[in-house]
Amino acid sequence: MSDYYNDEDLDRFSEVGKYSPELFKDFMRWYNSALKPGVLTKREKVLIALGVAHAVQCPYCIDAYTKSALEEGMSLEHVTESVHVASAIRGGASLIHALQAHNSVDKMSM
Repeated sequence: MSDYYNDEDLDRFSEVGKYSPELFKDFMRWYNSALKPGVLTKREKVLIALGVAHAVQCPYCIDAYTKSALEEGMSLEHVTESVHVASAIRGGASLIHALQAHNSVDKMSM
């Protein structure tokens, strides 16, 4: 039985644009522009991307941005801290939604 996510597929990303090449080209232009150094350095953007990759649980992105982090001279400690930040934010975002449940209980209890 094969895995759903195949490591080789990351290298095939451009195939996503096969049936909508203009939209894919627009996406890649935007994607590459967003990752260029600006106010944030490339290194900072890689750490943000790595954290987001974990928050959205994309194995392809996790692989790609872990590699980028290493290429930027970062260590496993950098990678791990980025993942902890993303996890803490994701956990907090889940917890704050408990107020929705509290509000619903309050409305039903009236």
